[in-house]
Amino acid sequence: MTSSTSARRRCQLASAAVAVLLLTGCASSASVQSVAAPAAATVTPASPVQTSAAADTVVPSATSASAPQKVLPASDPVSVSVPSAGIDSELLSLGLKSDGSVEVPPDGPGAPAGWYNGSPTPGELGPAVLLGHVNATDGGPGVFANLRQLKTGDLITVARHDGTTSVFKFDHADHYAKDAFPTQTVYGNTEGPELRLITCDGYDPATGLFEDNYVVYAKVVA
Repeated sequence: MTSSTSARRRCQLASAAVAVLLLTGCASSASVQSVAAPAAATVTPASPVQTSAAADTVVPSATSASAPQKVLPASDPVSVSVPSAGIDSELLSLGLKSDGSVEVPPDGPGAPAGWYNGSPTPGELGPAVLLGHVNATDGGPGVFANLRQLKTGDLITVARHDGTTSVFKFDHADHYAKDAFPTQTVYGNTEGPELRLITCDGYDPATGLFEDNYVVYAKVVA
């Protein structure tokens, strides 16, 4: 994520996935930093999926609030929509490069967000991770520029390749210094399907760098 000003804004979406080291950058010119990955944890299988009559969305069962959320089978996400933040983007699949760093989405004007394909697909058990830039190379807004506009109850919809749709509700958000990123909190096991939207935060005009990450946490509702 760079601008065309003399002090080019640079951002690192530095984070780590369970048992995988992630090094991510918000611009091709940005340096990268590592975050130690936590030990892998055991995932407990969820109960069978209960679907609607249309068989294209998951309907939470009428069980106790403490019951595990129902899950969908794996299917790559193709787009994400967050109406309250003006986000409507296709999703690229982001893997790991040969040096262990994660591929980053394009940082030009209008560039889409990406799904880290080392995380669960949205609707599966665990936290699906979407990455997007906060600004673009022309100095304009990036696809995730308005994440801070999300508030309790806002919905995030992810369309999947198999024709199903996972809907998540905003739960909370937080920002973290890149050198103190809470890997386990962001990437650790969850009781049901969850979603993480990650972008950059904490721009320092003195260095031209974003010093923090901003993370949105959302939980599946349908």
